[in-house]
Amino acid sequence: MKGVAPLIRDVSFGALMADKAFDANWLLEELDERGASAVIPPKSNRKQQRDYDVEAYKWRHLVENYFAKIKEFRGIATRYDKTDCSYTASWNLATTLIASR
Repeated sequence: MKGVAPLIRDVSFGALMADKAFDANWLLEELDERGASAVIPPKSNRKQQRDYDVEAYKWRHLVENYFAKIKEFRGIATRYDKTDCSYTASWNLATTLIASR
């Protein structure tokens, strides 16, 4: 949760999809101030359960599946490349191979 605020500071978006670990009042309030919707299921121990878009949350697995496929490429997961340019090229090659499957 410490890294969330700097990551979203200057980024504009309409919704934030996250898992239960990101169910924090300060984050929900900040998203509300920005006018962004929070697609975050409430923790089970929350005193007042709140609603969220269940149908949109079901699509979150696509992003997780994509990163799971990327992790199959060991060179990317362990960052073997020495330069940023070759690391970017490895990402492009991996995404091309995934898309061609």
